[in-house]
Amino acid sequence: MRVVVKLFAALRERAGSGERPLELADGARGSDVWAALGLGEEPAGLLYAVNREYAERDRALADGDEVALIPPVSGGAFVVTEEPLSLEAVVAEVEDESAGAVATFTGTVRRESRGRTVQHLEYEAYAEMAETVMVGLATVLKARYDVHEIAIHHRVGLVRIGEASVVIAVSAPHRADALAACKDAIEALKETVPLWKKEVYEGGEEWIGRGS
Repeated sequence: MRVVVKLFAALRERAGSGERPLELADGARGSDVWAALGLGEEPAGLLYAVNREYAERDRALADGDEVALIPPVSGGAFVVTEEPLSLEAVVAEVEDESAGAVATFTGTVRRESRGRTVQHLEYEAYAEMAETVMVGLATVLKARYDVHEIAIHHRVGLVRIGEASVVIAVSAPHRADALAACKDAIEALKETVPLWKKEVYEGGEEWIGRGS
């Protein structure tokens, strides 16, 4: 059978391409894909997605499946865009006359990181899946807290020092729920949404892994 494999961030660079067709034996599972690619030892923490949904390694594959190999990830409206982000635009998406609070988070690119001088960041996303996962993240938060709306916008491509890489807004009847949901949103986004960043610094560059 034939599947299409999608690769991202450091895996894409290792393979020399972000997409590769692959012939597998009938009955193949997700765990067979990495070995068939011939890219050396499988990275620790590698995640699998089949047809844009996270899947277990032993998921049975079918002819025509899209299999994404996802490195450990650094996720109202849920937008992945190359355009500059606007806090005002994100807040406008969660405004509600019943809201007594709107909590926001803006993540910006800093000059110094881990003792190195950063020149800029480069973000990459599995965009079609990232927006879907962000919707699911918001659904979980709405069940956990008393909130009205949640919006998340994330940049991809080159992001310069001082520019926003992510903006989150949460509206709620009360500030405690708005603040808690906003805090949980950024932590969950960094752990579950297929977005990665490359740190370009003086003298080199590095893909940053989970929880960066």
